[in-house]
Parts: sequence; C-alpha cells; structure tokens
Amino acid sequence: MQRRKLGRSGLEVSALGLGCMGMSFGYGPAGEKREMAALIRRAFEQGVTLFDTAEVYGPYVNEELVGEALEEFRGRVVIATKFGFKLDPAGGPKWIGLDSRPRHIREVAEASLKRLRVEAIDLFYQHRVDPEVPIEDVAGAVGDLIREGKVKHFGLSEPGVGTIRRAHAVQPVTAVQSEYSLWTRGPEKEVLPALEELGIGFVPYSPLGKGYLTGKITEDTSFAAGDFRNILPRFTAEARAANGALVELLARIGEARGATPAQVALAWLLAQKPWIVPIPGTTKAARLDENNAAAKVELSETELTEIETAAARIPVVGARYPEHLEKLTGV
Repeated sequence: MQRRKLGRSGLEVSALGLGCMGMSFGYGPAGEKREMAALIRRAFEQGVTLFDTAEVYGPYVNEELVGEALEEFRGRVVIATKFGFKLDPAGGPKWIGLDSRPRHIREVAEASLKRLRVEAIDLFYQHRVDPEVPIEDVAGAVGDLIREGKVKHFGLSEPGVGTIRRAHAVQPVTAVQSEYSLWTRGPEKEVLPALEELGIGFVPYSPLGKGYLTGKITEDTSFAAGDFRNILPRFTAEARAANGALVELLARIGEARGATPAQVALAWLLAQKPWIVPIPGTTKAARLDENNAAAKVELSETELTEIETAAARIPVVGARYPEHLEKLTGV
C-alpha cells in the first residue's frame, strides 16, 4: 500500500489506516477476540501501518486487543490512542464526562502504555475538547510526555480552528481526527485550510458514513442492541431512505470502473489532499480487503467533478449526532 506523511510532522503511515473501535465497542456485540486480532494482523499484512483505538472503547478492551495483536510488529506500526473522557468508576461501557486535566492525561498515558504493550504511544489524541481545561494546559501536558519519551506525537479529535491554533502554538500538532466523508463535509470550510496552512495531517474517522456509504444499509436494516447507530438522527429509517441518492451516486461511478461504492467513497477522500489518511473500520475480512483495495482506485478529474457536481445537489438528511453529543465537537 502507498504511504503518506501526516502534514509536515514527518510521521509516515499507510494511505489507509484501520479504525479498531467497532471490534470491541459501538456497533453491537464485540467481535470474538482471536478473530479480531487475526483481522488486525491481516490488515498489517496488506500494508496498513496506522491503527486507531482509545481507552474509552470498551472501555479498555480495544486497547488491549490492539496491543496484543500488534505486539510482534512493534516498531513497524503506528498506534494512535486517545485521552479526555472521565469513565464511570463503577465500570461498564460508559463515560460520565470530560477530563483533560494534566494529571489525568498522564494517568491515561501510563495505563495505555501497558495495555498497548509499547514503550511510547505513537500518536496521542485529545478525544474531545474539554471546555474546563485550557487547551494550552493540555498541549503542555502532552508536550511533557513527549519530552519524557512516553508519547511521540500529539493529536486532536473534533477540534475547532481556534483550538487547533492555540494547541499548535504550545506543542506542534501532528494530526487532527474528525468525521469526514462524502456525507459529512463540515471540515472543508475552515478546518482543512487551517491544517494545510499549519502543516498538520488529517485523519477522517467514519469515512464510510458509519457503514451507510457502503450501500449495504437500507431503510429496512435493523441494528443490533448496543449499536449506537440506533440513536443517531441520520440513521432513522426516514433519513436512510432520503439519503439513498448519495449511495446511488457512488454506485454509478464505481460501476463504470469495477469499484464498489465503499471504494469510491474512500478514493474520493484520498483524492482531496495528499496528507489525508482515512481510517475505515470493519469486523469482516472481506470488507477489510475491499476497503484496502480502494487505495489503488485513482479517480480522474472528470469523475471527481461529476461526484462534486452531483453531491452538491443531494441534501443530506439528519444530524450526525444527537444534540448532547454534537455539543462536544468543533470547540
């Protein structure tokens, strides 16, 4: 697989990474651990070198899965994890608030190092901006961990431009991770231009619209208990029916060149900027193979223009998150 550099940081990774959250959390029952570990190793064998996890995924168990699966490949992969949530001390798969206090950041880093079985965290994201803690303090705390050799690179997830600039002035930001796809294009207006100016890489999560852009989800699809798409406004049956035109567009472009809607969606992202590295997730080997093959799909200028023109006429129906979760983004 081709490789890309995340901005001007020098951090080089595969053109497509692997989002590991859904293997343990968020999309219904967790996958069987041995099967998921095998899937992660299969991704590495296909050239994937960027693997994304977080302490809150599970919580904890996804980091443990990724750490165990990739232990033999240490030094040849980049593992990204995250801090910033306050987890329920009583246990269970839920968070009870934000916490990016410097002391908590250090506690999370120490625990993540153990679960990931590494000596340094390759890329350490603030999972969501904490309005109670100045971003300068957050950047300073991660900077201390970098100087101590416990973290290599600093990242931010779902920040606004002001936060990015303030953090970057204290500790250079290597990558920003936010949702971005053909049906979630918020970062284009302000975030992407700022990242290009500052030399920061961009890592789109949910690049396949949480599965919708694959064309495998219809208005009749039922999601398992525990699948968080059950609470997302964009995944009501009505919204799914209304948004079908976007999938039809991807299918039409793909049909002409023997590619699937998912592959076209990923190829479109890769074509936006050379420092963009999407991290699609899956629990199935066939889907992994399909996604990674998208790295070889190069859309022509004519195809990109056709997608852009057609997509501009397709309004996306439904908010991406419920209001209480949407408030945590773009700060």
